[in-house]
Amino acid sequence: MIEKDRRKPNLYNRVDERTESAVVSYAVDFPAHGQVRASNELRKLGVFVSPSGVRSIWLRNELSCFKDRLKALEKKVAEEGIVLTESQVQALERKKHDDEVSGEIETHHPGYLGSQDTFYVGTMKGVGRIYQQTFVDTYSKVAFAKLYTTKTPITSADLLNDKVLPFFVDHELPMLRMLTDRGTEYCGKVETHDYQLYLAVNDIDHTKTKAMSPQTNGICERFHKTILQEFYQVTFRKKLYTSLEELQVDLDEWIDYYNNERTHQGKMCCGRTPLETLEDGKSIWQEKMVA
Repeated sequence: MIEKDRRKPNLYNRVDERTESAVVSYAVDFPAHGQVRASNELRKLGVFVSPSGVRSIWLRNELSCFKDRLKALEKKVAEEGIVLTESQVQALERKKHDDEVSGEIETHHPGYLGSQDTFYVGTMKGVGRIYQQTFVDTYSKVAFAKLYTTKTPITSADLLNDKVLPFFVDHELPMLRMLTDRGTEYCGKVETHDYQLYLAVNDIDHTKTKAMSPQTNGICERFHKTILQEFYQVTFRKKLYTSLEELQVDLDEWIDYYNNERTHQGKMCCGRTPLETLEDGKSIWQEKMVA
């Protein structure tokens, strides 16, 4: 077999620069339009290019999908400070909504947004059902967990009071907002609900996930998968537990390993440990305070 290199493209078949520039400009101005509509709309402007030709130009300029075109629009706004049209604003809002539903959350610094959820661990003989209250900082991925035999508003507030807020106070960082699902342990009237009352007393905003969309709180859900596979499924095969306190001790040791030693491949961590990411993110919060 003779090895043959890929045929070089015939540049004479490529559209002229004016057409390519018009297609790229249209993609940024109307990121929600597909290749067929873009071709039809450009035809009205005197630019004749087929839908497949629009697609080829998008691929060359890394504009092939809706999110890529939105990124190009965001970059243009940041560089040129242009005023967005109504269709552009709608497209960016749609992207933000899609990101939140798929678990991609806007977070700017440690303490900007904390994610909390309840995880059912299982049933222990002599103890009964065991529930884990979980907290994950959405920026640094620093996590805390505590075990209970019930899932109530008071246990949800206890995790924040016992582990989370003292940690952020020690690191001179705020806790501005909490993201939870719509479970009864998190939602209710402020006057009669322990968790809601605790947030109000500590001046913490409360954001709830979209109904029927658990992936909105995907950071906690992904942490639950990690702790299930790397801790619970391993430790329950190595050791027989007789009390909740005994299991909590081992859980605390694993959480300490997770925060301080285990590298994280998340969007913000990029191979650093959660605590390293938190320490590096302090400067962002300090800059915002000065500004």
